[in-house]
Amino acid sequence: MFSKSQPIEVDLGCGDGSLLLHWAKRFPERNWLGVERLKGRVLKLERKAPRLGIAGNLRALRIESGYAVEWLFPPASIAACHIYFPDPWPKKRHHKHRLIQPPFVAALARTLEPGGSAHLATDHADYFAEMLLCFNANANFERVEPVVPATPEEMTDFERDFVTEGRPISRARFRKVKSKE
Repeated sequence: MFSKSQPIEVDLGCGDGSLLLHWAKRFPERNWLGVERLKGRVLKLERKAPRLGIAGNLRALRIESGYAVEWLFPPASIAACHIYFPDPWPKKRHHKHRLIQPPFVAALARTLEPGGSAHLATDHADYFAEMLLCFNANANFERVEPVVPATPEEMTDFERDFVTEGRPISRARFRKVKSKE
């Protein structure tokens, strides 16, 4: 998928790819994959990359994030996964649609390389608590502190809007525990 063999970082639900474009330009020694289910957002990302001089280390995949992690990514193939502001499905009867659930976390543990990390952010306190429970319940992960807030150029569009509205942003980082074998 990439022209150079180097660590791969994935942005699940990358939106229009603004953050992904920033990272790809700033860290050319890493490969960046944006996963987004909406075609228009993927096309926007693909149009912007060449204009910014980004070619070999950035790709986009139009698919559901959960499906990509569960079925497409090979075991131990991803260095880091960024999951920022996933849909919180706030109504109780819709919680079953949330991305971060125990089966997803188990699939992510399989996909991340040993020592790989999962970066999370949301403005939804209830969902954040659920995210923490899911990751803490999986023995393949350990929480890493401190978590550094995003710089202005590293904020997603959602985060910029939420910060402007005065909403608190919750962040966490989990590392895949290296096998003791």
